[in-house]
Amino acid sequence: MTLDLKRNNLDQSTSPYLLQHRDNPVHWQMWSAEVLEAAAAEDKPILLSVGYAACHWCHVMAHESFESEAIAGLMNELFVNIKVDREERPDIDTIYMTALHMLGEQGGWPLTMFLTPDGKPFWGGTYFPPESRWGRPGFPDVLQRIREVYDQDKDTIAKNTEALTTGLRENATLEIRPDRPQIAPNVLDQVGQRLLQEVDSQHGGIGGAPKFPQVPAFELLWRMHLRTGDINARHAVLNTLARMGQGGIYDHLGGGFARYSVDAEWLVPHFEKMLYDNSALITLMSQVWRKEGLPLLEQRVRETAEWVLREMIAANGAFAASLDADSEGVEGKFYVWDEAEIDAVLGPEAALFKDFYDITPDGNFEGKNIPNRRLKPDLVDAETEARLAAARTKLLAKRAERVRPAWDDKVLADWNGMMIAALVEAGLTFGERAWIEAAQRAFAAVVKDMQGESGRLFHAWREGRARHTGMRDDHACMAHAALALHEATGASHYVEHATRWVQVLDEHFLDERSGAYFFTADDAEALIVRTLDLGDNAAPNGNGVMIGVLSRLWRLTGDAAWRERLDTLAGAFATQMTKNFFPVATAMNAMAFDMAALDIVIAGGRDDPATDALLAAAGRHAGPDRLLQLVDPGAGALPDSHPAHGKGPVDGKPAAYVCREMVCGLPITDPESLARELAGRA
Repeated sequence: MTLDLKRNNLDQSTSPYLLQHRDNPVHWQMWSAEVLEAAAAEDKPILLSVGYAACHWCHVMAHESFESEAIAGLMNELFVNIKVDREERPDIDTIYMTALHMLGEQGGWPLTMFLTPDGKPFWGGTYFPPESRWGRPGFPDVLQRIREVYDQDKDTIAKNTEALTTGLRENATLEIRPDRPQIAPNVLDQVGQRLLQEVDSQHGGIGGAPKFPQVPAFELLWRMHLRTGDINARHAVLNTLARMGQGGIYDHLGGGFARYSVDAEWLVPHFEKMLYDNSALITLMSQVWRKEGLPLLEQRVRETAEWVLREMIAANGAFAASLDADSEGVEGKFYVWDEAEIDAVLGPEAALFKDFYDITPDGNFEGKNIPNRRLKPDLVDAETEARLAAARTKLLAKRAERVRPAWDDKVLADWNGMMIAALVEAGLTFGERAWIEAAQRAFAAVVKDMQGESGRLFHAWREGRARHTGMRDDHACMAHAALALHEATGASHYVEHATRWVQVLDEHFLDERSGAYFFTADDAEALIVRTLDLGDNAAPNGNGVMIGVLSRLWRLTGDAAWRERLDTLAGAFATQMTKNFFPVATAMNAMAFDMAALDIVIAGGRDDPATDALLAAAGRHAGPDRLLQLVDPGAGALPDSHPAHGKGPVDGKPAAYVCREMVCGLPITDPESLARELAGRA
């Protein structure tokens, strides 16, 4: 990169978010050690602005301030200005977002932090308006005041940086109980009961506005219901999925869920669509459908998967990151409707659609209409639903003529791992081989374009360039994806990939003291602190994901070293759970899997239709704690430690063995019998 602090250098980036800002009059720089060194040489503080391509308020601040010649002039005069894509550099984002929380501020994007030239934070906020309003100071006033303090009050700056840096380092040191206790099922149930107290029993979800899906928490409740029969947990999950699925947070025309709802009733979304949210919802809805068989859940899974395969495939066959909230500079413009538009497109069918989808002359969102079925959530007779589906198809075709929201087509390894695993889960559940094949293509693309010769992953790929050293969550989520594909295909090379990525984590990310994994590698770019965390954020925490990965590897290989690593890592969560269990739902779900894993071994040739029939039955009827293994008698055997070791086809017919706690049932050769057996164990 050519470094010139007197110009905007974002034209040298491949990030769609950074490229959105390449024409700003701000002299934006990309984060690098060279930029920090240049700031130090000039003794100039740093203004760090962090956002992402689909972020509405990031666009607002850009239009109001970063495109203003006057404000940009102040920024250029007073600061070295660095712009960061939080999705491309989550390692940077997580450090400075944590620092903002330590200042007592509510987090969010755009993140605006002020740093010393060596990268230490001393003050920050999120969105600032161009002039004072809503109780927020105007951005020009903030810029001038911050620079004044930096120049004239070095003691205050030093105290702030010392306090924040010390706090960040303490935050990266896990408190570990010497006895490293393992979490028992009754503890998970206690957590579930406490979590139920936070659920909105009327509208679903947790808390009030704004309301996020928080899928790991509802997966925890679903597992508790399956384990204990708790009807309140069941209601919380079914009600939440139904309310979301019929609310405005769901795109009823094109499929897919927005990132969150700004109200408590799921009506008005923050319209951006993110890959990770949709992967989590596909997974949970598939799991719940296998027990409940609700048509709405199947419909939402199918429509969301179709949206992913229609609109979210990047140039190399992997999955793109997001769709923007805005189009033509207006949030949600692509998705909302006037009543007159509905009438013009649907003609005589308009009245039916308007009745079911809350379309009125005055609208339900700033004079416009967000299609939703909150007021008529129940599915009706097949003929009426078919008419509504036809109307949705017509409206989707008409909507395609509009100016589309911006598409962030960068490929992120961690988010791809999540969607690959989700499509495998849904593909096995609903018998959709095409979804599994799409997952295989995405996996192959990540390996081809984002894996170095040593087997280590890069984090991001776009326009033929893999960038940024892969992080913990990249290797963890792709290992999880590899093991999901192994379940669906029986191909051993997926286990080999997962094994190699876990070895990378052990070699470059492991904290020997705690047994948990740092967020960044030991040879990655040096930042002011090396993050070590256990809690979920917008996406699942890689340490939580790794509990499930290690459990599966132990069962698949019989290697006791995986069991030892698993127990050590799980023990790192024990103290955290006694303090605040809300952020560690992913880890608790993985622990629940490990406690109750149901090994389903199908012994038969991979090209045998009878083997496929048993696999389909297992995928459609097993609970969330199943681990599928296809064992081709001519291709290999289970490890000696596996309870199904030595078992194979019966009288030449493929056979399934259902095993739990080192005990296997009798061989089953009939798919319907296998379905009944699994239904009784879910």
